[in-house]
Amino acid sequence: MFPQLRKLEEKYTKELVVIGVHSAKFDTEKITANIRQAVLKNDIHHPVVNDAGMQIWRAYGVQAWPTCVIIDPMGKVIGGQSGEQIYDLFDQVIGGVITEFDRRGLLSRRTIEFEREQQPGGLLKFPGKVIADVKGGRLFISDSNHNRILVTTFDGEVKEVIGSGKLGRKDGAFEQAEFEKQQGMALDGDYLYIADTENHALRVADLKARTVSTVCGNGRQGFPHELPAKADVARMNSPWDVAIVGDKVFVAMAGTHQIWAVDRKTEVVTVHAGSGREGLQDSTLTLAWLAQPSGLCTDGINLYFADAEVSAVRMASVARTGRVQTLVGHDLFVWGDKDGVGDEVRMQHTLGICIGDNMLYVADGYNHKIKRLDPRTRRCDTVVGTGQPGATPNQLDEPTGVAYANGKLYIADTNNHRIQVFDLATKTATTLNVRGVK
Repeated sequence: MFPQLRKLEEKYTKELVVIGVHSAKFDTEKITANIRQAVLKNDIHHPVVNDAGMQIWRAYGVQAWPTCVIIDPMGKVIGGQSGEQIYDLFDQVIGGVITEFDRRGLLSRRTIEFEREQQPGGLLKFPGKVIADVKGGRLFISDSNHNRILVTTFDGEVKEVIGSGKLGRKDGAFEQAEFEKQQGMALDGDYLYIADTENHALRVADLKARTVSTVCGNGRQGFPHELPAKADVARMNSPWDVAIVGDKVFVAMAGTHQIWAVDRKTEVVTVHAGSGREGLQDSTLTLAWLAQPSGLCTDGINLYFADAEVSAVRMASVARTGRVQTLVGHDLFVWGDKDGVGDEVRMQHTLGICIGDNMLYVADGYNHKIKRLDPRTRRCDTVVGTGQPGATPNQLDEPTGVAYANGKLYIADTNNHRIQVFDLATKTATTLNVRGVK
C-alpha cells in the first residue's frame, strides 16, 4: 500500500491529505509505541491514528485490511476501495474531485505541517534478515532501511557493502546498485539471491564480479494467475525471503500468500505452494492456504516457513508431489505466547526462521522472542527474549530474522537496529560490533 499512497501524495502535494488509521489485528499492534516504530520503518510521512478499539473501523463500515476511502473538501465520503491496488482508480477520482471543487472555488491548497517521528541514527536501520556462511566465515546482513546489504566477519567487521544505500531499483556495480527495503537472502556459491521486497523483485549479487542484476520482477506487483511465465517478464508481489534447492530458487511471496519457484535452468517462474487464498489450511501444495509467508529455509527435502498472519510455522515438500503441513499454529485470529508441544503452542506474527543442529529457530516477532522448534516432536521453547520489547542483552524488539552458525544465533533485532548474538551453550547475548562502514 505505502508506495501507492506515496505516489498519490507526491502527485497531489497541495491538494491531498492522507490520514492513516491503524485498526490493529494483533495485540502488539495496538500499542502506540509499536505503531511509532512501524511509522518509521515504513517511512510514513502522514499522520496515523491508533484506532485500537476499532471505533473508526466500525464508523466507516470497514470489513477488510487494507481499506481506503476518499473524503471530499466538504467532508463527505465519496467512495472507497478494499485491497492493495488503488492507485489507478484513486488517481482518476482525486483528479476529478480537484477539477470540480476548483470550479466551485471550494478547494484549499494551504500547507499543512505535521510533526514527523525522528528517524534513528546508527550503522544499521531496521535490519530485516541475516544469514550465516560458516564455510566463508561471513554474515550477510540485510540493512533494510538503508537499502543495502553488509557482508561482515562473524565478529562484525564489514568486508563488503552491496548497494549504494539509495532507494531505487538499479542494477550494476555494488557501489551503484539500488534496492528498496530488501529482506531475505540465500547464498549459493558466489551468488547471493536477494528478496527485494518493495521493488517486487528477485535480485542476485555476483560476489566475485561485484555486480547486482535482476532475476525476476520489474517493480510492479504481480499475481499468480500470470504464472507460469519466463523470469524476464514475470512480476512478483512483496517477496520476503529466499531458499535454494538445486536449480530452483524458492521465494516466500508474502503478497500473494504463496511460495514461488524460479527455475534457473529453464528461467521459468511457477507457483510451488499456496492457492493464493489467505488462511491456514493444509493440503496438497497448490491447494493449501498460506498467510503472508515471511521467513523461509530448507533442509533440501522440505521448505520450512514462518507464516506470519496465522502466527504459524509450516512446511512444504520440495517435491512437487508433496503437501503443506502445519507444525505449530492455528488460524488468522488465533495467537498468543505459549511454549509446549504441537497444538498447544501459540506464537504471534512469526517473521523469520532458520535451521541449526536439526532444530528450527523462529523469530516470533510480536512476542519479541526467538523460539526453538523441533520439527519431529513439535516441541517449542523460548530461547531468547522476555516477551516484552526492550534493549537489554536478553531482550528483543520485533526480531524479523535469525541465522545459526557454530552454536550461536545471529538475530536481526529489527526495532533495536542491531544484530544480537546469542551463545546457545552459555545462554549469553551480546551485540555484534558492526564496524568499518558509515
